[in-house]
Formats: sequence, C-alpha cells, structure tokens
Amino acid sequence: MSQWKQIQQLEIRLLEHVDYLYDDNFPMDIRQGLASWIESQDWDTAATDESMAAVMFSNLLTQLDRVRLDEQNFLQRHNMKIIQQQLQVGQLHLTPPQVKVTTNSPKPKRSLHPGPLEKSLQSSVAFERQKNMDNRVGIIRGSVQLMDQAVKYIEDMQDDFDFRYKTLQSRDSTDRNSDMMKQEVTRLQEMLNRLDFKRKEILSKMDVVVKEIDDLMTSQLSPELQDWKRRQQIAAIGGPLLTGLEQLQGWFTLTAQSLFQIKRQLDKLGELVVKVTYECDPIPLQKPQLEERVKYLLYHLIKSSFVVEKQPCMPTHPQKPLIIKTGVQFTTKVRLLVKLPEVDYQLKVKTTFDKSRQFFILTNNTKVMDIEDYSNGCLSVEFRHLGLLSVTEELHSLSFEACFTVQGLTIDLETCSLPLVVISNVSQLPGGWASVMWYNLLTDEPRNLAFFGNPPRATWSQLSEVLSWQFSTFAGQGLNKDQLSMLGEKLLGQHASCSDYQVSWSKFSKENIPGKPFSFWMWLDSILELIKKHLLPVWNENYIMGFVSKETERTLLKDREPGTFLLRFSESHLGGITFTWVEHKDNGEVKFNSVEPYTKNRLSALPFADIIRDYKVISDGVVPENPLKFLYPDIPKDEAFGRLYNCQPIHPYIPSHLIPISVQ
Repeated sequence: MSQWKQIQQLEIRLLEHVDYLYDDNFPMDIRQGLASWIESQDWDTAATDESMAAVMFSNLLTQLDRVRLDEQNFLQRHNMKIIQQQLQVGQLHLTPPQVKVTTNSPKPKRSLHPGPLEKSLQSSVAFERQKNMDNRVGIIRGSVQLMDQAVKYIEDMQDDFDFRYKTLQSRDSTDRNSDMMKQEVTRLQEMLNRLDFKRKEILSKMDVVVKEIDDLMTSQLSPELQDWKRRQQIAAIGGPLLTGLEQLQGWFTLTAQSLFQIKRQLDKLGELVVKVTYECDPIPLQKPQLEERVKYLLYHLIKSSFVVEKQPCMPTHPQKPLIIKTGVQFTTKVRLLVKLPEVDYQLKVKTTFDKSRQFFILTNNTKVMDIEDYSNGCLSVEFRHLGLLSVTEELHSLSFEACFTVQGLTIDLETCSLPLVVISNVSQLPGGWASVMWYNLLTDEPRNLAFFGNPPRATWSQLSEVLSWQFSTFAGQGLNKDQLSMLGEKLLGQHASCSDYQVSWSKFSKENIPGKPFSFWMWLDSILELIKKHLLPVWNENYIMGFVSKETERTLLKDREPGTFLLRFSESHLGGITFTWVEHKDNGEVKFNSVEPYTKNRLSALPFADIIRDYKVISDGVVPENPLKFLYPDIPKDEAFGRLYNCQPIHPYIPSHLIPISVQ
C-alpha cells in the first residue's frame, strides 16, 4: 500500500496534522495527483545534491503537466495550471512533505572498489575534480531545463494576453469608454508589464547560464580534454592504461545539449516576438547577441570534440603505436565526443598524410561515418601508405578533416595524430620506438614535427619510469629499484644516484656504449626482445638479476656456497643472457665461472629452465656434472626452477634430449 493511501486511513486528528504540513507552496492537490511518482523518488539525495534537485524539479513539473492534461474536471485542471505557474515562477527546489507511517529500512552504502589500473590513474584529487565536473554539468543541465519551463510559462502568459487584447479589439467602439473597458485596459497593461518582466528575467537567466557554460568550457572542460590527450601520450609509450574518454564524451554531449536547448529557446522567443511586441521589447535587443555567443560556443565545443581515439598502429606491433612501415597496413580511429542525433546524413572524414611531403594513401583517403557507427560516437578507418626511405627521427603527421551542418551551424572539423615515425625495414623499429618514447615523454605538443632538430634532455627519474614501463608492457613485469639503479649506473656512470641528472637524446639512443658497437637503447631493446620471446617464465619469477655488472657479480658471489649462481644479461652481446657460478679451491682461492651468453638462436633450441637443469661441465678425466646448485642467494636450483622444467614425453623409445655442455 502506498504511503498516501496509508495516510488517508489515519485518524481525523492525525489527518488535521497532515493538512498542517501542506501549504500554498506545495498544495495537497499535488501530493494527491503525483503520489506514485513522488514516493518513487530519492528525495534524501536530492536534498544534498543541487544538480539532482534541479533535474528532479524539472521532472516534477513535467509530471504535473501530464496529470493536468489527463484531468477531466475543468476546475481542477485550472487549479493545477495555477499551481504549476506558481512553481515555475518561484523555481523552488522542493522536498515534498511525506508522513512516514512505516519504519525506514536502512539503505545499503555504496562501495567503490576501483581496479589496480584505475587506482593508478585516479588520485583523490582527480576523483574530486571529476565529481565537481559532474555536479557542474548537472546543475547547468537542470538550469536549462528549468528555462524550458519558464519559456513555456511566458508563452502561456502571452497567449492569455493576446486573447484578451484581441477580444478587447473586437468589441464595439461605443463600449471603449465604459468603466469595464477601462478596467480591462488596466488589466492588460498589468499583464504586459508582467510579460515584459518575465521576458527580461528569462533573457537575464540565459545570459547567466551561457556565461557559466563559457567558463565551464574554458576552465574545466578544455583542461580535462588536454589532460586526457596527455595521458594518451603516456599510455602510448607503456604508461597506465588510458581511461576517461566515455566520461569526457558525457560532459561534452551534455554541454552541447544544453547549448542546443538554449538555441531552441531563443528561437522560441523569436517566434513570440512575431506575435506580440512593444516598445523597448528586450527580446529583439538582447536575442541577437545571445544567439551569437551560443553559436560561437557550440562551434568551438564540437570542433574541439573531434579527437583521435586510437593513434595509428600496425596490427603486427600493437604495443608500439605511432610507427608505420612502408607498405604495411595500419589502423587508427577518430571520435566525435558530442553525440548529435540531429545529424541524419553520412559524415565523411578525409585523411591526409603529410600535406607538405611526398607520402600518399594507397587506399581511399575518405571514409564515411554512417548512422550506425555514429550512434557509438566514433569512426574507425584503415589505411595503407607507401613512403620513401626515412630516418627514424623524421616525424610525420596524419590529419583528419570533416565538415557538416547541424541546426543551421556549419562546422569544420580537423584533428591530427601524434607525430609518426615512418620506417622501411623492421630493423629500424627499435630506433623508431626510441623516437616515439622520447617525443611523448618530453612534450605535449600535438604536431611538433621539428622536435628532433634540437631534442630536449630527460631527467633520469623520467627516463627510468618509461624504461620500467617497457618491461611491464613487453615482459609482463616492470623493473624494481635495484634493477633501475643498475641500469642508471650503466648509462650514467658516477651520476647514477642523481634522479634529476639530465640525459641527452644522443647518449640514450645514438652514441655507442664505451667499448661496445651499440647504443644503450639498442642493448636494452635487445634484452626486451629476448625476454619476450624466450625468458618470460624465468623473468616473471624474479630469478633474473639482470643488469648487474661483472664487478658487482663477483662481490655478491664470493662468500656464497660453492655452486651458487646468478643470472644476468650480457654486456658484450646484444640480446644475450649468461650465468656465473662460484667455486672454492682447496687453497682458499675463489673462482668465478661465466658461460658464453645464450642468445635467441641458442634459446630457440632449448628452454632456458631446461638449460639450467641439464647444464654440464666436462674436463679431462672428470665425469660430467652440473655445477649449478643454488640460485643466488641460497635457493636450491630445483626448488627454484622445478615447475618450469619441460617434462619428458612417455614413449616406447629410449628418450634423448639436448644437453648444454661446456668444456674446460
């Protein structure tokens, strides 16, 4: 049974108290007519959430209008119209009184448990900022909906005035000096004054809301979009997973809806002026300026909402976007963050590759966003291009252009991808990826194609974080503090402990490591490839110390049990891993033995864990044995690697397998 029906069954003395609760601001007629709707709303939340209260008030007026139109009794319908007009004039945010005759059951508390990736992206400050944005957009939306009611109220007032005025005009001229006619003229003048006041009031409110939208776009919406674009750059080079585009689309769409609704309200006011106008009518004076501001805001809002959702990427290298190989297909996706159901034709997007250079799209460079794709707010396009041989530091750009008309506005859309690197051979891929990382780490400019003319330096703290992301992306696990410290020592030498030490682009990617025929990045990238293809199980168990130098290696092993070994990446070979074990001679001498590095060619034949298990050393007159006993610091070999060993198949033949052997 509804609360209102339960109230009606109360004793007379209690019903008198109920009557006392209701007044002219919220008559009992409204409670009676909207009982079911009122009792289904969350008024507790509306009492503390201004944006929700504004929307709920608008919904209340809509419900009241529905009930009024369904009402058969003429007098009751008239009373409801008066009540509705009073509510519109007062613009009250109401919490309708309800007599609670049953005990409220406790409401479950909402629990938010963001996943680990969300936690990495959303600090408490960011969450509060987004909540503030939600509230502000909601308040604006509610205010615009209230203005809809106000415009309708003005229209009703004007219809009443127009009817009375035309009735007066139709009367016989002999009656125009009668007292009744004078009273009617006075009443009409009062109505006109009231109409003028309401017109000025709605224009003033529109001005306030338009200024609020302008400030929202400038101070919050645009910075939020720029923040997303910056996070997109970071995500492209292995940083935290990119989120927030759907939220942005919601803000953009609601803001655009508010502006379009104001535009329709201004159109409606223009129609009213055609029917009734007078000297110093505020609508012809203020409407043109408001319309221009609304059009200006709509143009820039929609124009800025055209973004590259997915940066150009080859399907063969999904984790290395923004590198395009000549003759290889790549994909990219653009999205319009403002959903516009009014657009009922195909929106064509033209793509141009390097307007000023000699590259061209092999496939059709114009793609169509049809109505089905448009309902999702995004467009996906695939292209293939060919280019000349290019150095990996030369940057290129992919541009997207479209033009469409909506509600009388013609809007030119244009956006561009982040700078691309074009390669002609896969051997250029590591150098190209270094360029992509360096650019997106150190600048947020969307089209600085001359960046590598004078590339800025990176601090070690910046660079080390990006390097850790590479291992997390390609090898499943980032680098710990010790591993980063070892890398820093290899790249920076005596400056390894300085997190703010400036690393040049040349030192990172171009100059060879002293005494080696390769650069720091080429060495590190070869290790990433080795882990990805041959060492993932061992790497993800944290068994590879990795970047320890030979000197540090000996310091760590010298006091350990004989047969203690550790795994490290080769400093002399690209993409090689080796192990070193310690021996103790009878005379107290400590001996260190390092095996020739295993590269991808050798690891293609045997899994690395099996190499550890089966490794043998042969010397003159000595039975072959496995010298590897304990993984540093003191983990028994089989305990560490046992679950990674490759089990031998059961078959009727005598089993045979490859054994890695060193000869001393």
